[in-house]
Amino acid sequence: MSDQSAGDLGDGDRASDVTAYVREHREDLVALALDLLAVDTQNPPGDTRELAGFVADYVADLPVDVERVAVDPAKPNLVVTLPGAGDRTLLYDGHLDTVPFDAEDWTHDPLGERDGDRVYGRGATDMKGSLAAMLLALRAHAESDGEPPADLVFAFVSDEEVGGDAGLPALLAGDHLDADACVIGEPTCEDGRHSVTVADRGSIWLTLDADGEGAHGSRPVLGDNAIDRLYAAVEELRERFGGRELSLDPAVEAVLAESVEYYAPAMGEATARRLFTTPSINLGTLHGGDAVNSVPESAWAEIDVRLTAGVDTAEVLGDIRECVAGCEGVSVADVSWSVGTVEPVDSPLVEAVASTAEAAIGERVFRRSATGGGDAKQLRNAGIPTVEFALGTDTVHAVDEYTTVDALAGNALTYAALPGRWVAEHD
Repeated sequence: MSDQSAGDLGDGDRASDVTAYVREHREDLVALALDLLAVDTQNPPGDTRELAGFVADYVADLPVDVERVAVDPAKPNLVVTLPGAGDRTLLYDGHLDTVPFDAEDWTHDPLGERDGDRVYGRGATDMKGSLAAMLLALRAHAESDGEPPADLVFAFVSDEEVGGDAGLPALLAGDHLDADACVIGEPTCEDGRHSVTVADRGSIWLTLDADGEGAHGSRPVLGDNAIDRLYAAVEELRERFGGRELSLDPAVEAVLAESVEYYAPAMGEATARRLFTTPSINLGTLHGGDAVNSVPESAWAEIDVRLTAGVDTAEVLGDIRECVAGCEGVSVADVSWSVGTVEPVDSPLVEAVASTAEAAIGERVFRRSATGGGDAKQLRNAGIPTVEFALGTDTVHAVDEYTTVDALAGNALTYAALPGRWVAEHD
């Protein structure tokens, strides 16, 4: 990340002031990240009270409004608002909790350790490093002369790593978030490539039950094997749907093209294209049978189907139900589903985040779809245009997870310069 590229982050004195502030406080940013990492927020159990208290103390001297929302006392959320000029509101979203870790497996301290240009710790890249960058960006705006060009709202949420209801869902259900756009600090880097995630995929999660007829394992011809029936149904689903070309919304084509280009170095162009142009079908769990010498009378399985944004999930689900109905002894016991969401690649939000990030790091930033889905989907479904962006490393959820000092600084520069660029995109 060069000084020259950082200097191109935005127009006007205020943009220069906030980016200069971030560059001048680079070491403070690293120290802040280490402070956040030092607080254990593994989920489960997901107790984030201490870290929420730290964040509240960090912003206590700033001209901000702080709202604490806790439907679960152990999992509070903070909504921090810095008033700005104009009539627009930009939301930053980040989660306080992390996945668990086993300290004995780590060669660095999972609660934070700096080694040269690396900052290690559980959550370093997912996503306490991003939280530190957001907090420094907030302070840069709060301590600069004048007002930011829009109201800046920071949602620090709990319970994200287990998909719980105490975090972002509680804020949305209680109407605590009202914004015109949102950027989530999830890491969006892979093998040295950078991106802003503008879409997610829809999902169908199926539980299939199979009934059979028991018999002794030495005479299987006298029974009907429930596992065999169940697996045959799974293979039928794969054959009928795994290669089906999806009917894609033309608005998704631009996202698809950049997504294939982004993922191709890791999985090959043909595989990357197939990932988005056909359903992906994964047999996640399979249960059945009591003993090796018995023909199982029952079995059940869980199947994960993913569909590119813009695909009619309900229509595909209807076809799947029809397919399962034709499989002897097999039925759909339970199903949950979601529709993929997308933010147009030429929207003011996408253009602002991508161009600001490119200026910060001096490298290309792809506009691509995620292969799964998360909080961005919830926010888009609530009517808030949302993208994900954060520099980081490929160590999400891994032993010795780390981020780099450059990644921390690049995120802080991007988040600090984003409001001005976003407002300019609207003008």
